[in-house]
Amino acid sequence: MLALLKPAGVPSVPDESRDESALDAARDFVKQRYAKPGAVFLGVVHRLDRPVGGVIVFARTSKAAARLSEQFRTGAARKTYLGLGEGRVASRAGELEQWLLKDEQRNRVSPVAAGTPGAKLARTRWRVLGAGEGRTLFEFEPLSGRAHQLRLAAAALGAPLCGDLKYGASRAMPDGNVALFAVRLEIVHPTLGKPLRIEAPRAQLPAWTLLE
Repeated sequence: MLALLKPAGVPSVPDESRDESALDAARDFVKQRYAKPGAVFLGVVHRLDRPVGGVIVFARTSKAAARLSEQFRTGAARKTYLGLGEGRVASRAGELEQWLLKDEQRNRVSPVAAGTPGAKLARTRWRVLGAGEGRTLFEFEPLSGRAHQLRLAAAALGAPLCGDLKYGASRAMPDGNVALFAVRLEIVHPTLGKPLRIEAPRAQLPAWTLLE
């Protein structure tokens, strides 16, 4: 397997923009590091939205890809994010449940009533790490893997993520990204069976994670 920090604004995998993706960069790294003569296999086992930065992993063999994918599918992989929201929240911590329905054509997700056809349950554990100047610094742990889950959780808590115009932010961030960062990933090594904790170095955290 290969772990790396994906910059915000870079797609996880190739898309219609044709910009270099994290997957492209990872393949180039493996090809050069290990002098691979042919095509490099890397299995995609999870993704980060383009405007979101942070820790991402790829599998280097098909066996590893199957085992890692299963960890993400079942929720055995633990993911921790930092997010900066516009506004303040009354509580300090909690667990949020939402039924979410995705519009594939618009790439937009909406909270809907339980039982809505096609809706999926999203569960998010959250806590406030700090607040200041009308902003709230969150720690999020998604307990399910739904599209745009954490972005909608922040909006539901009354503090949409900075820069997230799609889900309630008042203005864009200077770089056009969203203030959400995958800071930590806890998985089991796909072949050695050992628990792994992969964490972004503090020096690599975005500037918005530090509140004055």
